[in-house]
Amino acid sequence: MSLAIEDPYARSDEVLDQPGPRRSRAAWWRRYLGVPAVLALVCIGVAVFVAVADLDDVEQRLLTLGGLLNATLVHLQLVGLSTLLVIVIAVPLGILVTRPAARRLTPLVVGLGNIAQSVPSLGVIVLFAILFAPGFRGAVVALVVYAFLPILRNTIVGLQQIDPFVVESARGMGMSSNRVLREIELPLAVPVILAGVRTAAVINVGTATIGALTNAGGLGSVVYGGIVQSRTPVIVVASILTAVLALLVDHVLGVAEDVLRPRGL
Repeated sequence: MSLAIEDPYARSDEVLDQPGPRRSRAAWWRRYLGVPAVLALVCIGVAVFVAVADLDDVEQRLLTLGGLLNATLVHLQLVGLSTLLVIVIAVPLGILVTRPAARRLTPLVVGLGNIAQSVPSLGVIVLFAILFAPGFRGAVVALVVYAFLPILRNTIVGLQQIDPFVVESARGMGMSSNRVLREIELPLAVPVILAGVRTAAVINVGTATIGALTNAGGLGSVVYGGIVQSRTPVIVVASILTAVLALLVDHVLGVAEDVLRPRGL
């Protein structure tokens, strides 16, 4: 008769490999608060640099705390409003061109979106600044046009990738077309649509900096002021804050993607 000797280390490894509340809680903190914590440390580092650096009068005037906060808020308004308008326009249009009666319009609509994004961002912003007058409004319209394609394309792809058998089964159960769209197609397409929104918002964060050339404000105005005055510290600080803002927007929308994703997907 042989006696099996139990390996204590094997059991301890199995226990460690089992997911528990403590490990899941730690993963939650890393997933959702890790990036904001790192970005907060970067902002603190920038603030310490501005406070201790030997800046001349021009640099101190361009890098005041109030001025940077105001530029950041204006930048967020440009990005938030333009992204919201793109969602309001592109998602319904994407839904429309995936309906059987309007599918032949899909190449035309996507082609217009491709044309809008293929034009250099500076040209788009300057063009709409001329059409709508320089300032905040023209920059918002330009950002809407420039970020239109990612949300439109992802809406179309998200709806087209749904298994036709699922849609036909729902209709066979007596559900109307509108109800199928509302209760089945859109929930299944949500992850892909949100990915497009995330891409468009991050694009707008970077593109909005060019709006300073048309007096739209934002962090781009600080960057432009540093370029005009040949002040490298100003350019570096404003560029770092723009990058932090882009990463923060990407993270927040990534969290929204996880929260709004239907269960089971």
